[in-house]
Amino acid sequence: MSPRRRDGLVLLFLVALAVVLAALAPTDHVLGSGLRIVYLHGAWVWAALLAFAGAALTGTFGLLLHRESLVRWSVGLGRSAAITWLISLLISLAAMQTNWNGLYLAEPRWALGVRFGVAAVLLQAGVAVLRRPRLGSALNILFFGLLVGALLVTPSVLHPPSPVFSSPSTALRLSFLALLACTSASSAWLARLLRPNA
Repeated sequence: MSPRRRDGLVLLFLVALAVVLAALAPTDHVLGSGLRIVYLHGAWVWAALLAFAGAALTGTFGLLLHRESLVRWSVGLGRSAAITWLISLLISLAAMQTNWNGLYLAEPRWALGVRFGVAAVLLQAGVAVLRRPRLGSALNILFFGLLVGALLVTPSVLHPPSPVFSSPSTALRLSFLALLACTSASSAWLARLLRPNA
């Protein structure tokens, strides 16, 4: 088996495992089984945020220490974060439809997610075309700062502050953490595959 095929199968396995974990996650008396897709959405959002943070962090140290390996990781993580963010947006559409029987596209966090999703894709496409990883690292730092700032000032309508960790259910919290670990591993593996070559 070629390394590329093997890497693709590992990524596919991690994504499939995330879906299985979500399907086995506990439910509650409010959303019932519809809560499982909310778990999946939340895990992909947090995996994307961690990847964006990783892109900014490796970019910062790569630029300050003149370490090209870290710069390449920053670019790979930025690319992976953009894809992971788009996946979370698609899953959020399914979560809205499942739990609220419609799409609430005016929801502030959804609108913010779409804007930053488009910006992330355009940024990563530009960096890929220009083939300037150091510029990509600098832009990843800027992008993450803007994203965090925007999230801090954007009101939540359908997004309670911490639905998982405010729950008294230990099983729910552990289930979500397992799901988050799996989605984060998927995002990190994708970043490894998308790093530019030395």
